[in-house]
Amino acid sequence: MLAGHNDCSVSSSPERRQRFESLASLVFDPLQRYLRRRLDPEDASDVLSETLLVVWRRLDEVPKDNPLPWCYGVARRAAANQRRSRRRQLRLVERIERERPTPNVEPGFDDPVLEAAFDGLSESDRELLRLWAWEGLEPREIATVLGLTVNATTLRLSRARKKLAAEMTRQDPIAAGQKTVRHTKEQQQ
Repeated sequence: MLAGHNDCSVSSSPERRQRFESLASLVFDPLQRYLRRRLDPEDASDVLSETLLVVWRRLDEVPKDNPLPWCYGVARRAAANQRRSRRRQLRLVERIERERPTPNVEPGFDDPVLEAAFDGLSESDRELLRLWAWEGLEPREIATVLGLTVNATTLRLSRARKKLAAEMTRQDPIAAGQKTVRHTKEQQQ
């Protein structure tokens, strides 16, 4: 590790810690208000943490007589970095979305009976079936994803498959034993 990069252990004397805690209690609320007026709450919280980290690392540079303006400057630069980072992230997501074809959200639904049957299942059954059929996961892998035991997963998967088969039978009028009735005009043609 480079000298000076492990600030917490290199110079974490009780006096330094006390000075930081005193300074943090003085600037925390004003910095929080400053950042919340400029950023959304989640980003403001992240930038406040980053600002306090910089204050800790550069504690010897913080003016003793009036530290708040110096801390505002750190917060201002950290907020600018956050905004730039957010813009880069959004541009990257937009570029990926433009370059990549959008996959079918629910693959495998060329059959309206299957789609209707699938929609008739509970969300937990649908997720089990998605992981098994669409992602190609084995029951032990599904168990890891869902935080279940392999036995519980195997049992739930078996039940979900049976429910899907029953729903498909229910959705398909011919399989359910119902005749298709045609109108008189359709019978003549």
